[in-house]
Amino acid sequence: MVLSDLQQGEKARIQDFSNVSELVKRRLIDMGINEGVEIHFKNKMPFGGPCMIEISGQYVGIRHQEAALIRVEKA
Repeated sequence: MVLSDLQQGEKARIQDFSNVSELVKRRLIDMGINEGVEIHFKNKMPFGGPCMIEISGQYVGIRHQEAALIRVEKA
C-alpha cells in the first residue's frame, strides 16, 4: 500500500521511500519522516493536490506524485 491510498483519519508506518528522488528523500528525513515512523493521514486535496499528514504534532503536505511512491503499512 502507498501513502496516497490511505483514507482520512488512518494511521500508518512508513515502510520504504527509496523510489523518491534523493532531493525529496532528504527533505522528508529533515522533516522527521523516515522508515518506521508512524504518521496520521489527515486529508487528501482534490484534483491530485497534496496529501496532508501529521507527524509528531506537525502537519506536512506531500505532493500526490511523491505520496504514490512512499510505501506504508497500516498501524
